Amino acid sequence: MPPGVLLVTGGSRGIGAATARAAAAAGWSVALTYRDDEAAAAAVVADVEAAGRPGLAVRADVAEEDDVLAAFAAAETLGPLTGLVANAGIVAPRARVDELTAERVRRVLAVNVLGAVLCCREAVRRMSTRHGGTGGSIVLVSSAASRLGSPGEYVDYAASKGAVDTLGTGLAREVAGEGVRVNVVRPGIVETDIHASGGQPDRVARIAPSVPMGRAGRPGEVAAAVLWLLGEESGYCTGSLLDVAGGR
Repeated sequence: MPPGVLLVTGGSRGIGAATARAAAAAGWSVALTYRDDEAAAAAVVADVEAAGRPGLAVRADVAEEDDVLAAFAAAETLGPLTGLVANAGIVAPRARVDELTAERVRRVLAVNVLGAVLCCREAVRRMSTRHGGTGGSIVLVSSAASRLGSPGEYVDYAASKGAVDTLGTGLAREVAGEGVRVNVVRPGIVETDIHASGGQPDRVARIAPSVPMGRAGRPGEVAAAVLWLLGEESGYCTGSLLDVAGGR
């Protein structure tokens, strides 16, 4: 299936922004969601349009069902949706499990798990041949934390990404016969500002030396993996878990 309309959640920064830009360069029309930084989202849309593709940004909290519905409706103004990158995610400040609050865990799970499920639901409703669609591709952005556990940092975040892995595995098998492929990318330590948002601006510098490749990843390296899974070159891949983690 040639590039069509792609929705990237959390597309104003980091991996999401790199994916939106790479997708436009590959011929996709791109809709993206953002939570707070309207200027950053507008800059990504400007780059999408500079690549010769239509783009738009919509403010949305993926933990809110109405926001998800609005984001998909906005994306469809560009044409029929054929791609989803469920990238929006949050991490909370460093803490042990015995220090967690229920409020914190609820929020992490609401954004990282419920948000992913809602976005997948809406994508399948539009892409699946069972619902009159022509097929499509879903890529879930998980994390190497799902298999490493993030002890002493954020086990709750790691657990939420474990759920994302399982969502990808199950959904892939559920819709494989309906023209929809579902795959998961698991980045390792990557140079984005999610670490600062979790109260650890020095995390990349601290952990990078322990990565077998000796460095942190770049958002564009993850975006390249996402674009491959979205496209025809990976046409026989579904239910795959692709680590982009420098050997970690």
